[in-house]
Amino acid sequence: MAKVPAPYSQKMSLVGAIIPVASLVILLALSYYLFGDEASSGPNQIALLFCALIASFVALFHGFHFDELKDAVVDSVSTGLHAIFILFAVGSLIGTWAMSGTIMAMVYYGLQLLSPNYFYFTTVIICALVSVSIGSSWTVAGTIGIGLMGISTKMGLDPAITAGAILSGAYFGDKSSPLSDATNLATAAAGSNLYTHIKENLWTSIPALIISLALFWWLGEPGDFVAQGTLTSIEQHYDITLLNFLPLLLVLGLAMVRYPPFTTIFIGALAGGLYAVIMDPDKVVGLAASPALPYSLEVIKGVWIAMSNGYVSVTGDPSIDALLSRGGMGNMLTTIWLIMTALAFGGVVEKAGILDRIIGPILHAAKTTGALVLSLVSTAIATNILAADQYIAIVIPGRMYRKSFRQRRLRPEVLSRAVGDSATVTSALIPWNSCGAYMAATLGVPTLAFAGFAFFNIVSPLLTILFAVMGWRMLTMTDHKPERIVLPDDEQEA
Repeated sequence: MAKVPAPYSQKMSLVGAIIPVASLVILLALSYYLFGDEASSGPNQIALLFCALIASFVALFHGFHFDELKDAVVDSVSTGLHAIFILFAVGSLIGTWAMSGTIMAMVYYGLQLLSPNYFYFTTVIICALVSVSIGSSWTVAGTIGIGLMGISTKMGLDPAITAGAILSGAYFGDKSSPLSDATNLATAAAGSNLYTHIKENLWTSIPALIISLALFWWLGEPGDFVAQGTLTSIEQHYDITLLNFLPLLLVLGLAMVRYPPFTTIFIGALAGGLYAVIMDPDKVVGLAASPALPYSLEVIKGVWIAMSNGYVSVTGDPSIDALLSRGGMGNMLTTIWLIMTALAFGGVVEKAGILDRIIGPILHAAKTTGALVLSLVSTAIATNILAADQYIAIVIPGRMYRKSFRQRRLRPEVLSRAVGDSATVTSALIPWNSCGAYMAATLGVPTLAFAGFAFFNIVSPLLTILFAVMGWRMLTMTDHKPERIVLPDDEQEA
């Protein structure tokens, strides 16, 4: 009988698996030590590419072929194209919304309605409600999140705390809404029912949200904020009305009817440009700065510049100009560079079975339910770090631990809840992960600056571990009517 080839995870030695992981930790730590907040503007990308080469040499030494590693890199980077195009669309949206007054309208009305005393608290609630409605943390951050950051700046509040509040609310919806792709992917990977998963997910999500709200209320800065001076300055340069919210309402409406994120956001960018042409053409013409052109071409050029290179505000008010001079696809290229290099490294790591080789012994040693869930959470976070992609971090642990959860007679919803509590939310806390890079680029705050204030994202994995250790809501197959569970072919054979 012919010998069956060993799976990749068995080909890889433990020492070989540790080498690229240790290299990643050391080089990224050195990058942040040498370059600080500028590490994501190039140094991290170099470190990730160098670590991808190290992982490739280790894989070649263990019998892998160059062509299969090359294909793995191409396939991995291809999975990030969805995120890359969304980033392009968000860059365009920020540029046209800055020009059209949509961002300034959010700031203008927000200054009148919100107070520093409860701004962080309210930010979490607003983002949570919108995220549950549309099922997308990225869309929330790229629309109302931008406006909330502007309000925070005008109030003199901490931008890192504000970004943490936006993420806390946005990710509550991202892991609790039936419209969320992350939620649907977690249930598919675990083999659970979507609506049963959502019900079980709320047992950890609601306490995590309450804890987050309490912490953000405590962080509120007491004292009266006098907005009149800022409002007067805005009124001098912008004619703000509720009509400025039309591009925002269009985006939210398209998201609620499940238009694809890229299409939704790009249409929102076009709507912002059209609104600016109709309602405030002087700003469009001023950005084009081409008086020799016919008027029709001049306004087209102005919108084109806002979408490609961003809007440049020239009101003469430094605070307003600093807030609105932003956006454009071109300004997203550094973040896209980071995502592509991280995915290249992740592709080699996944193909070579490096993560499986490191996690395998831990999974085998998990003798209790608490240890099993702790191992799952650790695997999800490690996958987010190494593969740099939220979707991979959801799918790999979900499939890897499916058999172990079934052997302990645990319901699939227990697995999908733990995956959502760990893989979905921690992706935004890692600078080179596609989610962390996106949030930093969109909100204008370095990932490591806001990571410590994304309380919901931090508390969620801790709560799911606590539930497992205490035996809370760890439903077994006998707790509900048995149902047929469809397993991958390899598990059925096992």
